[in-house]
Amino acid sequence: MTIRERFVESLALLGVLVAGAAWAADPEEVIKYRQAAMKALGGHTTAMSQIVRGKVPFNGQLEGHAQAAASLTQDIPAMFPAGSDFGESDARPEVWKKRAEFEKVAGDSSKAAGALAAAVRSGDSAAAGKAFDGFAQTCKGCHQGFREK
Repeated sequence: MTIRERFVESLALLGVLVAGAAWAADPEEVIKYRQAAMKALGGHTTAMSQIVRGKVPFNGQLEGHAQAAASLTQDIPAMFPAGSDFGESDARPEVWKKRAEFEKVAGDSSKAAGALAAAVRSGDSAAAGKAFDGFAQTCKGCHQGFREK
């Protein structure tokens, strides 16, 4: 086995261990993490909106915001594990009751965020604007069905 193969195998094992640890996390801590991640995602989305709409001249920062959104949306359902449906939360019970639908909508957001990051990297501002609008619509779709506010 080559060093590269061992490295890849080690990374895969680490991923399994980290995923197992995430599922074993205290639900209250998962809720705190989820809320912080969603707040961060909202901040990046608002910043991107300001840039895409020409309200601020920070075009050079658009790629960083888009990449952060793509990263934060990679596995939204994992932020809503069974047993984390309590406390101060804007998540509706439908997140857990309509899990398949929630996972589909969250997956759509992740795909749209990836497409946005790619469009921004391309340097085509019209494509980036269109991709941002698509991303924002997927966020809105999830909020309408699975978020209280």
